Amino acid sequence: MTVTALPLPNLPAVPTAAAVAAPIYQPAPVGPAEGTPNVFGAIAAVMRDVMPVAKDKENTQQRYKFRGIDDVMSAMAGPLRAHGVFILPTIAAHHAERRGEKMTHVTITMRYHVYGPAGDCLTAEVPGEASDFADKATNKAQSAALKYLLFTLFMIPVDGRSVDDGDRDHPVEPTPEHRAERQQRQQQRGQRQQQPRRSNRAEPGPWEQPQQNQQQPQRTDYLAHAERANSPEQFDKIRAAAVQAGAPADYLAQLDAVAARKRGAAQGQQGQQQTPPQQGEQAPPPSVPKSPEVAAAEAENALRLAASRANLPTLDADFERVHGLPIAQAGAQQLDAFRAVIENGGAR
Repeated sequence: MTVTALPLPNLPAVPTAAAVAAPIYQPAPVGPAEGTPNVFGAIAAVMRDVMPVAKDKENTQQRYKFRGIDDVMSAMAGPLRAHGVFILPTIAAHHAERRGEKMTHVTITMRYHVYGPAGDCLTAEVPGEASDFADKATNKAQSAALKYLLFTLFMIPVDGRSVDDGDRDHPVEPTPEHRAERQQRQQQRGQRQQQPRRSNRAEPGPWEQPQQNQQQPQRTDYLAHAERANSPEQFDKIRAAAVQAGAPADYLAQLDAVAARKRGAAQGQQGQQQTPPQQGEQAPPPSVPKSPEVAAAEAENALRLAASRANLPTLDADFERVHGLPIAQAGAQQLDAFRAVIENGGAR
């Protein structure tokens, strides 16, 4: 399919930036399947599924919170894929000027073509502006334009007290009420960190939480314990404890890598007393047997991590509907099979 830019109406010039055209709708080509939703219906479906984006990034120099473009794109990726929507960006206008000896200031107008599953297209233009002391001013301007397109087009949920976005040089000082509410949320968050739990959103385990102050209890470093293990039996106990604490699959893989390295070192020390394998042969590394409970716990962690990356908030309900039993009662084989479906994009 050939994509041709539609002619834009002649609008009066806007100072310091190019004119922004009104949205344009391009109907679907002939031949879409009957019942295929148009771009407007697909956008509405994406709006129903998109998850909130918190303002958890911080500009340490100017002391304000903001929402990063990475978090916004991560929140939108799953719903866009699920409903067959994609966005084609082009630069409609670009202007760069030198300010001082090193700073470059860029103003752009981004033209976004939002396509639905039927092939029809909604075209909108969004301005962007940024400055940089190196070669990133255009990149920053594009990121700002994309972020606000996603926020305004798909109405991504936000905290009602932080609508006045802090992407500015002079942030507004919070009111005493807002400051007290933020302090209360921080205290509640600290209490939740002291009581680690496993959740449907694959939240980080206690080994990934930063040490906030000296009064918090010391958290177990399973990797350090694995390094000091003197036998496979000791390592099995350490690994089982990490699984019990809710360690994710990537953390358990690090533990397995420590065990494999230590086994290799032990085999190297005994190599002089053993007959080396013939040329072309390679002795298989010994495997550590896992109990069904440990295997199921690892598979559950991997499944929840995959569901979080795919933005699938209904994981438990979907799994029970397919397999007829809750995740906590399923075996490793069922959990791995369902994870493969999610990673292949067919979970919905």
